[in-house]
Amino acid sequence: MDQLPKCGANYAPLSPITFLNRASKFYANRTSVIYERTRFTWQQTYERCCRLASSLRSLNIVKNDVVSVLAPNIPAMYEMHFAVPMAGAVLNTINIRLDSKTIATILRHSEAKVFFVDCQYVPLAREALRLLMDQSKDSRVPESSIPLVIVIDDIDSPTGVRLGELEYEQLVHKGNPRYVPGDLEDEWDPIALNYTSGTTSEPKGVVYSHRGAFLSTLSLVLGWEMGSEPVYLWTLPMFHCNGWTFTWGIAARGGTNVCLRNSTASDIYRSIAMHKVTHMCCAPIIFNVLLQAEPKERGQKIAPPVQILTGGAPPPAALLEKIEPLGFHVTHAYGLTEATGPALVCEWQAKWNQLPRDDQAKFKARQGISILTLADVDVKDLKTMASVPHDGKTMGEIVLRGSSIMKGYFKDPKATSKAFKDGWFLTGDVGVVHPDGYLEIKDRSKDVIISGGENVSSVEVESVLYKHPRVLEAAVVAMPHPHWGESPCAFVTLSKNSTGGTDVDVREAEIISYCRKNLPHFTVPKKVVFLPELPKNSTGKILKNELRDKAKHFVVSENHSDKSNIQAPQYGEQILQALSRL
Repeated sequence: MDQLPKCGANYAPLSPITFLNRASKFYANRTSVIYERTRFTWQQTYERCCRLASSLRSLNIVKNDVVSVLAPNIPAMYEMHFAVPMAGAVLNTINIRLDSKTIATILRHSEAKVFFVDCQYVPLAREALRLLMDQSKDSRVPESSIPLVIVIDDIDSPTGVRLGELEYEQLVHKGNPRYVPGDLEDEWDPIALNYTSGTTSEPKGVVYSHRGAFLSTLSLVLGWEMGSEPVYLWTLPMFHCNGWTFTWGIAARGGTNVCLRNSTASDIYRSIAMHKVTHMCCAPIIFNVLLQAEPKERGQKIAPPVQILTGGAPPPAALLEKIEPLGFHVTHAYGLTEATGPALVCEWQAKWNQLPRDDQAKFKARQGISILTLADVDVKDLKTMASVPHDGKTMGEIVLRGSSIMKGYFKDPKATSKAFKDGWFLTGDVGVVHPDGYLEIKDRSKDVIISGGENVSSVEVESVLYKHPRVLEAAVVAMPHPHWGESPCAFVTLSKNSTGGTDVDVREAEIISYCRKNLPHFTVPKKVVFLPELPKNSTGKILKNELRDKAKHFVVSENHSDKSNIQAPQYGEQILQALSRL
């Protein structure tokens, strides 16, 4: 049997871009994309992706070059998930909620050759590019690292906004519709580069392989039991783990992508009714948005129920009990950027249908079992690497292994080596295993605050607080928030004032205002507590566990639910931040 080699007939490298070619052949006339009045079929989407890939090649984009994009859930963002790898390049989708400094850092670190920018985010991109060019003048960054900028004008309602000479639709129009992508030589080649804030101030670039993206896509389509011709509503940003791989998955099922720029509660309900939406993904924060909608926004009761895959933050059981009667069926998933999105899914068991609703919600809130293409998942004592007992009580770190795990961190071998141990990927999340084998997260070992599905690094917030002239000590932990689930809470000790005293002549509002000037707004503390001294152990280390216990009793009131944090009213209304945190 060893004499039977691989050949072109019995082996092909795995890649999710093959899903588009298949869809163009067998679902050619089905609607692929809906965006307001704009519609495309799968044949048209395939042709547009070929044209764009052809144009990228004509711009001297070659294998493994990085192509960055700053855009909401619009058709162009969807098309680039296929067109960029069809050109042999690596797609880097950038979080639209980041500040210009962080975007400049990503562009510099990724060495992006092309930077696509949606017309709405031109001011943000312009400032990021200015910072990048200033660094170039200081000789810290070579001038050749400044990417070619291409604006994506709104295809449904053109604005005429430009940043440079090139525009997305022009590239599509000029490209070759008969472009044939080169054969993928190795399924281990990179397909995407996604940055995660992690637990440090500098974002880390997570690299996905074609193989990992392909297998993760299939796992989620199967695990969610997504049938043929789904109608998928894009409430989950495509810039988060490539839309949890459903950018590729909807093509695999010959479904329809309903794209939303202004994803307000009314837009969601309107789209569900108008397009007969069957599936959507979101963080639990969107549940609050849907629950708080006015009766006129909700319209008629949704039937049949819309399937929701939720993750990004553990959904409270009480919230699940409220959302499902509105016409939604919720499946809970757990994952992280390094695992190509969801790695665990709370697979429902028929016997649970006999349980009271509150017990059902508790089971549904668990993180669940591994997706099919993960080789294994476990909870281990990292000191011994022994598995914890399946008693639902003994805690350990959640570890994963399988083909859907990242290749590693871009240009960071030290962090890559640290993330892998004895053949396992260390998630940094602490959990338990129940007797039935289902996992449940109990804590986070790296002090990451998950606010509306978005990671907030306490270290990054603390570094800014320490720059305030009156802050002597600072520690940031999570506190409950009625909308975002968690939000940052800062504990601060002040330095002596000009009279030598330590009275609180610095107010909470001043600290928060200072942070808002120096941080992305979703990372700004929602509460600042002044203490004479922060609690420490014998070695001088701040005892964050004590501060977390204090913060548990703080709750941001409904009247102070951070509506002021909505920084781009042109993008939407009250749920702009909710959607962009996913």
